[in-house]
Amino acid sequence: MFRFSLTAVTFFITLLLVLAIGSLFVVPSLEDIRQNIWSPEMRFSLKLSLITGLTSTVLVMIFALPIGYALSRFKFWGKGFVKTIIDMPIAFPELVLGLCLLLLFGNTAVGKLLNSAGLNFVFTKKGIVAAQFFTALPYAIRIMKSTFDYVNPRIEFVSRSLGYSMFETFINISLPLAKNGTLASTVISFARCIGTFGTVLILAGGSYMRTEVLPITLYLNISYGNMGMALTSGIVLMVVSFIAIFIFEKAEVSI
Repeated sequence: MFRFSLTAVTFFITLLLVLAIGSLFVVPSLEDIRQNIWSPEMRFSLKLSLITGLTSTVLVMIFALPIGYALSRFKFWGKGFVKTIIDMPIAFPELVLGLCLLLLFGNTAVGKLLNSAGLNFVFTKKGIVAAQFFTALPYAIRIMKSTFDYVNPRIEFVSRSLGYSMFETFINISLPLAKNGTLASTVISFARCIGTFGTVLILAGGSYMRTEVLPITLYLNISYGNMGMALTSGIVLMVVSFIAIFIFEKAEVSI
């Protein structure tokens, strides 16, 4: 009876999610989707989302790999504090993260220094990348830390004993053994970057055909009452998420 109850609850929630996701594909007609997908706004939004999403993902992985490895392998003063701060953006809403970044990159010493170097993140396309980066980075770091936790340290010790430096061991031993986790982290990071809304809205703004990525397109068109365009952008985001989760599950099984 206990097993049946838990299974029933599982299938009930799954059914609700299937119905909710399926409604996104049932409501709009194929003709509406065809027209909206080729509209100038959708093409601009999709292109900007892909460019910023890919750029952010590369930057995320550049930082997630060394940070994840350091948190997995090294003991240092303040490690617990560092882990807490890195995980905090996962716990609070994207709007709060966006507000924090807006204040940081605005009229502060950091913001003025970056502006003088030509890096203006407030209400610009660079701001989209920054928003996506800080939103996705904590997820990537957690995945990479878990991945390196599964890599047997003895293999690295053997490599060091054979003459490899710590860096050479990381490049030639640790990274190849963590390839599935790296793939999973990359895919999830890309999905988070593409789907980032609140952080982008606050930091980069929701300007039509300027800083308009797919989630902003969905938001703006719902505000305008243009449900066809909103649903089409939602479908595109759903397809990207499905592909990302599918690849993540495959990679996770292989870890």
